[in-house]
Parts: sequence; C-alpha cells; structure tokens
Amino acid sequence: MQTMPIARTRKATRFRWLVVFLAFIAIITNYMDRANLSIALPYMNAELHLSSAESGLILGAFFWTYAAFQIPAGMLVDRIGAKTVFAAAVLWWSLFTMATSLARGAATLLGLRFLLGVGEAGAFPAATKLVERWFPPTERGFASGIYDCGARGGTLIALPICTAIITAYGWRTSFIATGAVGLLWVVAWLLVASEFPSQNRFVNVAEATHIAERTTVAAKRSATVKWGKLFTSRVVWAMSLGFACQGYVIYFFITWYPTYLVKARGFTLLQLGFYGILPGLAGLVGSWLGGWVSDRIAASNYGLNFARKGCIVVGMALSATIGLAGIVTQAWLALLLLSIAFFGVSVATSSILALPADMSAQGRRSVAGTVAGFQNCIANIAGIASPAVIGYLKDATGSFTPGLISASIVAIVGCLIYIFALGPIRSGVFEDLIKD
Repeated sequence: MQTMPIARTRKATRFRWLVVFLAFIAIITNYMDRANLSIALPYMNAELHLSSAESGLILGAFFWTYAAFQIPAGMLVDRIGAKTVFAAAVLWWSLFTMATSLARGAATLLGLRFLLGVGEAGAFPAATKLVERWFPPTERGFASGIYDCGARGGTLIALPICTAIITAYGWRTSFIATGAVGLLWVVAWLLVASEFPSQNRFVNVAEATHIAERTTVAAKRSATVKWGKLFTSRVVWAMSLGFACQGYVIYFFITWYPTYLVKARGFTLLQLGFYGILPGLAGLVGSWLGGWVSDRIAASNYGLNFARKGCIVVGMALSATIGLAGIVTQAWLALLLLSIAFFGVSVATSSILALPADMSAQGRRSVAGTVAGFQNCIANIAGIASPAVIGYLKDATGSFTPGLISASIVAIVGCLIYIFALGPIRSGVFEDLIKD
C-alpha cells in the first residue's frame, strides 16, 4: 500500500531534481566505464600482447550487447520498475568493470566487454521511466537533458581521470576505481530513491501533488507490450529511425573525432587536449538548453507537439553543419562547425529522450521503458554503422570529408522523419501497444 508523506511545509519540495541528478551521475559512470578501455588499451597491449585485430574486436564488443539488450531492459523497466532495474544495472556494469582488472588475455577481455554491454543497456530505459513517473510533461525535456548530460560529462572527464590513475597506479587500478564509483552510487540510490514520488519520505504532499496533477499517469502496475503492435507501429519506427539519424552523427564524436583532429587538421596532442573538448562542452550546454527551451515552449500556448518537434528539428538541422567542417580549409573554423554540430545534436537529444514518456498511455499502464529500449536499440545499431561507414569512405577517398558529408545527409533525413513521419506528439499514443 502506498503512503503519502506528511507535509511539513506548504512549499513544495524539489526532491525530483535530486533523483534525476542521481541518474545524471549514473550515466557519467556509465560512459566512464565504457571509455576506460579505450584509454587503457595502449598500456594493456604491452602486457597482454593484443594484436590490432583483437583490440578492434574487443573495443566493438560492448556495443553489440548494449544494442541487443535495450529492448529486454526496457521490458524489465516496465514490469518491475526503474528503481530496481537502475540499481541492478549499475551494480552489474560496475562489477564487470572491476573484473576487467583481472583480465589475462583477449578472450577474457572480449567476454567482459560483452557482459558490460548487457548491464549498461538498462541505464537509458530506466532513466526514461524515471522521468515519466517523477516529472510532469512540461519538465521532462529539461529532466531528460540533465541525465543526458552525463553522456557528455562522462566522456569529457574519463580522459583526464583515467589517464591520471593509469599513470600513477597502472591500468588495472583504473578499472577498479571507476567500478567502485558505481558501487557507491548503488548504495546512495537505494537509500534515497523510490519508484513513485508518493512513496518517498523526502517528498512532501505539495511536490507529490504537483507531479500527480500534471502527469495523470497511473502507470503503477506492471505493463506487458503487444509485440506485434510494437514492431509494426509507424510512430515507434519513426521515433527509432529518427533517433538512429541522431546516433549516426553523434557516434562520429565518440569514435573518429580525435583521429580527425590529429590526422586531418594537424592538431598536436596538446592542442587535442586543450581545444578538443570544445565540442563536448558545447554538447553539455546543448543538452541543458535544449531541454529547458523545449519545456518552456510546451508550457506555453504552442503546446507539447510544437515544443518537442521544434527543438528536435532545429537541433538536427544545426547538426548538419558537420559536413561543412570537412569542406572548410581553416582548422579553427572546422572546430567551430563541429562544436555547432555537437551542440545541435544535443539540443535534439533532450527532446528525443522525452518522447517515450510524453507519448505513453495516460491513466493506465505504460510501456514507455519498452518503447525507449526499442528506440535506443535501433539508434545504437546506426551508431555501430556510423564509424564503419565513415572509416570506409576515408579509406576509399583518402579524406574524412565524404564521411562528414554523409553525416550531414543523415541529419537532414532525421529532420524529415520527425516532420513528416512521426505524427502528433501527445499523451496516449502508445495505448494500443499495451496488452490487457
């Protein structure tokens, strides 16, 4: 039986923002743990005698299980809740991150990276469900932007922190340290989080009422999806393919970006470390600003549909400037255009991540976690394809320019999908996906 906490003040508490901040910290550890290997690999190669082929296979192994387990993770979130799945996911990936310190060869590393991807798949579906249950629609864009900033933040801080630990204590200690951070997070999460605001002792009546009056999402029973409806839903496929276009652009920054600055633009390692963080910083600002602007528009007379679509389309259009970065001759201008592109794609992402919650069934059970998992799965498959296509075009032409232009084209396609294929963004769109 759920109990409402006793109000001690007329003013509403704001505990929901601490909850989403904890999700932000979890996503930071998520990205630090996945980036740790790429930073440590040069040091590991000398000790474990890994070939280039083995190293490439190991680096890519994570993404296959990460994409494959998005839908099962989303299903679990809908069935047993975000609090439990989030805790289990962080515990899982933290333990396998720490276990990487015990690796003795390529086979061990490959298996550990596969298992890491399984655990990390639960992060974004759980965060989506969390936002659905803890935030009204006019706050979901900003809340989604907050936890999505963890992806940018984790990528930014992984390089200096992991490098410092490896230099001082060795690569094995680096995996133990970053994994331990995740274990501390699990303890904090279990102590303060709850599945619903009305169950939380830190949430007063005013805050719980503020959330409940505006969300009207009952979503308190486990939900089962109609798989046939899910896989044939035009709306779900439009969301997923649009997100795949976002993934194609953003995976350039995750994979080829440092190599591009060094090989194509002549950056030294010092310049890479100093100037190379600028697109990442722009992405941080884009995630926060995109979510905030989207929510402000949603709360106005323009409504939710215009707010989310407007920010997504404008953001994806800005990300299309990535192609111009390959054409201009000045390195500083290329870096500026890449920063604009990363800013734009991050603006779009805050609203994209809010869509499963925005369009979930109102007044009854919700499958927002499953839809988010499906969307993320398709996006990550495109993300796996992006570095391969850009790398192939680089080998075929001797230049990164065709690959960057391909990302621009994909970004424009994403705009068209959200404009013409998605349909109206409103609550209750996914009601027919729920099994009675």
